[in-house]
Amino acid sequence: MTGQRESILISVAQVLRRAGVQHPLQRSAWLDELRVGDAAVPADSEIVIDLVLEATGTAVVATGTVRAVASCNCRRCLEPFDQPVEATIREIFEPRPTEGETYPLVSEHIDVVPLVRDAVLLSLPLAPLCRADCPGPAPERFPAMAEVPEGEAADPEVGRETEAQPDRNEPPRDPRWAALDQLQLDR
Repeated sequence: MTGQRESILISVAQVLRRAGVQHPLQRSAWLDELRVGDAAVPADSEIVIDLVLEATGTAVVATGTVRAVASCNCRRCLEPFDQPVEATIREIFEPRPTEGETYPLVSEHIDVVPLVRDAVLLSLPLAPLCRADCPGPAPERFPAMAEVPEGEAADPEVGRETEAQPDRNEPPRDPRWAALDQLQLDR
């Protein structure tokens, strides 16, 4: 496989001369960072392009997949993790492209970088999770931890005797609400 940076021009002269015949195309690309929210394919990360090109008259249809690895931050626990990204592609290159629908075919050449960039960006997760059952941080701990170590209570006050909290079944009171404890309503 060979890789290039900002454009990957592919000659499709043979494809256009043999309508209906499938022509495989495998390449790698290294692009600038592609980011959506907390998910990004870092700059200079390999993006694997695996397409089949086929002519339909004066247009070329590209079908296949684009694969990359995204660096994400979990939306619950905020821990970084890597997630494979795979986009399925079925797009058309034509001499007179329709903006937003097809890609340009110029002098029997196509540039697959805009196609790859669009496919990867649309495949990045909007709200990444490190795993489906991620519990998120334990809010009573500082610094917040995604999981409480086994044998340790989630409440940092457990084990300390205080007069304000004799019943350990109740969660600790938030000190910001203390002023409401003094409030008395007329009935």
